[in-house]
Amino acid sequence: MKKIGILKEKEEETRVCMVPQVVKKLINELKFEVYVEENAGVKAGFSNEMYLNEGAYIMKKREKIAELDILIFINYPESPFTCSKNTKQIGIINPLFHYQKLNDLKNIYQLYSLDLMPRSTKAQAMDVLSSMASLSGYKAVIKGAEKHISLLPMITTAAGTVKPAKILVLGAGVAGLQAIATAKRLGAIVNAFDVRKSAGEEVRSLGANFIEVEGAMENDNAGGYAVEQSVDYLEKQRLLIDKYVSEASIVIATANIPGKRAPLLIEKQSIEKMKAGSVIIDLASEQGGNCAYTKDEEEIVINGVKIIGNSFLSRELSFTASNLLSTNYFNFLKHMDLIEKNELINDPIIDSCLILENGKIVHERVLQFVDANLQIK
Repeated sequence: MKKIGILKEKEEETRVCMVPQVVKKLINELKFEVYVEENAGVKAGFSNEMYLNEGAYIMKKREKIAELDILIFINYPESPFTCSKNTKQIGIINPLFHYQKLNDLKNIYQLYSLDLMPRSTKAQAMDVLSSMASLSGYKAVIKGAEKHISLLPMITTAAGTVKPAKILVLGAGVAGLQAIATAKRLGAIVNAFDVRKSAGEEVRSLGANFIEVEGAMENDNAGGYAVEQSVDYLEKQRLLIDKYVSEASIVIATANIPGKRAPLLIEKQSIEKMKAGSVIIDLASEQGGNCAYTKDEEEIVINGVKIIGNSFLSRELSFTASNLLSTNYFNFLKHMDLIEKNELINDPIIDSCLILENGKIVHERVLQFVDANLQIK
């Protein structure tokens, strides 16, 4: 019987990668013996007793880690621990951006990062990025509405009519589309921008106005993500976005390029044109932000405009986020178990997520981002 461990996350992390209801499935369906670090799920609303009731063991001071076959977490643990030489570790590492950290992980047997999941129909049920992006897009609008000084919908009162707020969404991926849908339900006027022409149909289907600049470069191999653009295109883009930013009550910025600094879409002069009381929510802050003034995990005020940098708004919905992540992790573990039992090789899902094996980087895309002097040998 395989032993699997579920770690408690760092202090600022409110989510847990496996909830009690899904622990039960690990035990009953995959026949795993499950160890949960003490208080791992408390911040998401799951007590130690709830895990015990589903058949898990509570692990104190990580005393069982050396015996585990599999170790799962969200963020790579900050405090040191000793695993078996054959322990598989599974988390959300973002190695294309934080590739320097891999130099500290030389002694790992196998490390998988679920944020590298391929964009395929088969992998959808394991896609942690889509799950969290959807929650972040929703929460961004709710937070923007809370921080803004007026209403989102149009309302008519005895004192007159209040006009609806204008919301600009930059990036129409999963987070952007959820932000659009939420803002429309709350009665706002929504404009949305994306460099991908194909995003226009989805934006319009949600009732928003799609704004675009002709001549964008697209790459069918980019997995649905945006790619870097030409200087000429970027200048046209800057002028268009400047116009819509200056008119917006709330801006939700979601644009990212894997492994690169987030594209700068909201420049300083654009913010100076915004009305005091306006709000910018920058979901790309971890990778530098779409806004010139963004500071990761901080809220600042520039000329009366509130700018909130937060790439992890899903942490503010920890119960739902943990449930979604648990399903993603379980489906990956189930798939991995099936592959191992059938002794299959070169599985596209497993291969896409495997970063390290026997202390060496084995993922081609990650290798491209690792400078020669940082390579693990």
